[in-house]
Amino acid sequence: MKVTHALVQLAAALVAEPSQKKWGYDLSKKSGVRSGAMYPRLKQMLEKGWLTDGWETDVEGRPARRYYQVTDDGLRELGALLARAELDARFQGLNLGMA
Repeated sequence: MKVTHALVQLAAALVAEPSQKKWGYDLSKKSGVRSGAMYPRLKQMLEKGWLTDGWETDVEGRPARRYYQVTDDGLRELGALLARAELDARFQGLNLGMA
């Protein structure tokens, strides 16, 4: 997977509160990544086993939303990606949520 600004920003949003379910719209807002760049990366992460997904239940009056959740492998891989990005000059100035 090519390491881009979109991937790094999305990774930072995913590892923030990793046990929480993440909704596509919220991920887009938190990461600043548009849906056209975000959903292909989420698909790649699902294929690599870094994420699981599902559909919410007990929905009344609106369509069900798809959620994403970081796996243990995903937390390890995304954390490593963010650690490398923190040292990469291309990603200086991004808020990666790391100390």
